[in-house]
Formats: sequence, C-alpha cells, structure tokens
Amino acid sequence: MGRRRRHTPEQIVRKLREADRLLAEGADLAAVARHLVVSEAT
Repeated sequence: MGRRRRHTPEQIVRKLREADRLLAEGADLAAVARHLVVSEAT
C-alpha cells in the first residue's frame, strides 16, 4: 500500500479557509470536498 500524502498545517489551514469561503458562497459540502480534493469525511 502506498503511503498517504500528509498535509502540512499550513496546507490544512489554507484548505479550510478556502472551504469556508466556498460554503459561504453557497457551495454544497460535496462540491467543496471535490474542489479541495479531500473526502467528505475529512
């Protein structure tokens, strides 16, 4: 099994800020998850 790529704290914060912005603009969670290339569970 391949090692999963881990995100740095900076990358995580950036993704969360982007997700927050997209959700504020009315995007649904599935669309945001796809945009950020993360699972909805994440």
